[in-house]
Amino acid sequence: MNPSPLIGIGLRSAHYREMLDERPAVDWLEVHTENYFADGGWDLHVLRTLRAHYPVALHGVGLGIASVHGFSIAHVKRIAGLAQRIEPMFVSEHLCWGATSQAVLNDLLPLPLNEASLAHVCERVHQVQDELKRPILLENISSYLRFCGDTLSEAAFLAQVVERTGCGVLLDINNLYVNERNHGEDARSALEAFAPGQVHELHLGGHREDGDIVVDHHGAPVAEPVWALYADALRRFGPVPTLIEWDTDLPPLATLVDEAKHARRICMDVLRDA
Repeated sequence: MNPSPLIGIGLRSAHYREMLDERPAVDWLEVHTENYFADGGWDLHVLRTLRAHYPVALHGVGLGIASVHGFSIAHVKRIAGLAQRIEPMFVSEHLCWGATSQAVLNDLLPLPLNEASLAHVCERVHQVQDELKRPILLENISSYLRFCGDTLSEAAFLAQVVERTGCGVLLDINNLYVNERNHGEDARSALEAFAPGQVHELHLGGHREDGDIVVDHHGAPVAEPVWALYADALRRFGPVPTLIEWDTDLPPLATLVDEAKHARRICMDVLRDA
């Protein structure tokens, strides 16, 4: 018998009250880690209250694990402290850099995909996992440039990080599609770069067509080509926990729940066919 898929949504502050009052029928929640670093306050209270009813995953947006300068072990320790409080199902970060020695840039910036970067990222992942005392998940990012000196695809790079460090993959399906459109990369070949047991979470989100560029803005329903790619990912990796992301032009909570229901229908159809 195939396991039931776990479909979740991102918890955003605009939906706090409705989440507390109604407890919608989703399987799990994901939060942006840095929003809950405070020792108290409303945000942490809401998270701890909902944690009693839903599994929760921590998704970091500020660590910049590949930053050469500006990487902060103090930041990692704060993640570890929150993880002890919340006992999350996953702790994830992005495969990116985001700081210099002078400033934190508040962005998810692409790195050169070569052997030097690979060794550097693996060292950082080991540092983070040693502090957290648990494996992390790394997410592929959407990018709007590639480096001339790249010797690996992003998927091959990330697969090597997994092999060398024991971390897992958070595979963002929309990011694969955005990069396919912007760089001419083959999203379905990227799926083949990972073994089924390496991918532990899938993200689904919306994008915007902006002339010749596709922008990953998390501000629209999941597009049909992304749903199709999601079905292919499920065929390869099985019923991996899936999250609906929506961060800009935030709709009513019911819209996120409907997107989650659609993801569940696709997952159940794939499992039935399998």
